[in-house]
Amino acid sequence: MSLVAPSLGQLQVGFYRATCPSAEAIVRGAVFQAIRSDPGLGAGLIRLLFHDCFVNGCDGSLLISSTASNPSEQASVINLSLRGFQVIDQAKAQLEAACPGVVSCADTVAFAARDSSLILGGINYAVAAGRRDGLVSNVAAPLQNLPQLSFDLAQLESIFAAKGLTVNDMVVLSGAHSIGRAHCSSFVNRLYPTVDPTLNPAFASSLLSLCPNDTSTTNNPTTVQDYQTPNILDNRYYQDLLQQRVLLTSDEDLATSPSTLDLVKTFSFFGGIWANQFAAAMQKMGQIGVLTGTQGNIRLNCSVFNT
Repeated sequence: MSLVAPSLGQLQVGFYRATCPSAEAIVRGAVFQAIRSDPGLGAGLIRLLFHDCFVNGCDGSLLISSTASNPSEQASVINLSLRGFQVIDQAKAQLEAACPGVVSCADTVAFAARDSSLILGGINYAVAAGRRDGLVSNVAAPLQNLPQLSFDLAQLESIFAAKGLTVNDMVVLSGAHSIGRAHCSSFVNRLYPTVDPTLNPAFASSLLSLCPNDTSTTNNPTTVQDYQTPNILDNRYYQDLLQQRVLLTSDEDLATSPSTLDLVKTFSFFGGIWANQFAAAMQKMGQIGVLTGTQGNIRLNCSVFNT
């Protein structure tokens, strides 16, 4: 399915039509190759857009490698499990070979997230482009701007609202948890010392057999977030919510709160409605705090600032 928009804010669909007409095809090719090799990278690429846009806007600052002299966003504890950076680097190298100094890293991330949605879920939408790359990446910024595992629903609503996103957007975007994996450490609080009563008992039993009480860095297994269709971006997440078969407390809260339960029920029954709204929410998220015109620059290598 496709959601088409001619322009979004200061960005423009077809922004590279004249300057790098193959830009989107190049990114899609790199993403397709990566996901064919490892479907989990699709979830990682969607998550990269989320973590980039919520911190200083969609400016590619998340892509900067951390160094001793500049601890970047990548070094934040909330970003340590992110995946897909190598896919962006590969796509950018191909873009630079075809159109040197034209396509921003921020746009590359936005294209890659859309392509992952298309490949894994058949969800296609137009990406308005023209983002410029940021000049700052600070290790402290992610924890100040991204939702944390300990957040309750009110805190989640607040942090989304601060980015111009509604409760509906929040519930819709949470559907991305139908793909990808989670470390035991992100939900072990629901298993020990006692099992969270909102967990399906059989589901909880399977998690107890996987996850130790002490999830150290050397003993912190991962598991898929959706046991039915783990590599398909679909509305199964919402069905799992109603069956109490989700991993994260922040997810479970969506099914136990009157303010979000009706949305969860709607999306669980009507996958097409959710998919269309997911496309629109991804477009909306991709506009957060963008740099355009002469702001920022076009990074030549996404992992390092231009010199």
